[in-house]
Amino acid sequence: MAAGNYPPELRYHAEHGWALIGGDQATLGISWFAQDALGEVVFVEPPELGAAIIAGESYGEVESLKAISDLIAPLSGTVIELNGALAADAELINAAPYGAGWLIKIQLSDHGEADLLMSAEAYEATLS
Repeated sequence: MAAGNYPPELRYHAEHGWALIGGDQATLGISWFAQDALGEVVFVEPPELGAAIIAGESYGEVESLKAISDLIAPLSGTVIELNGALAADAELINAAPYGAGWLIKIQLSDHGEADLLMSAEAYEATLS
């Protein structure tokens, strides 16, 4: 796998989620590895706006032609934005897992959790 598949500015969770942290907020999505393993994504069931999510716990589901998988939160917080484009085109997750295929944005509740996430290099090492 090309190193470009795991942007270095992101932090990664062992359950194949990523977080882009900016101040008190984070954008969450699934890694290139996860979307590749799932195959063609056809539906996403996100949490509701305002929902509290907890690191390490499920916050929604992603459905592909192969399987339905839980989305595991890399960080804890309150959902402040959903990627509405996914309702019409869930394949954005496959096409651009780090861009247009982001899932949710949260208001962080515990900044210290970010220290528990992996760098791109460390995450990629877990895949081999």
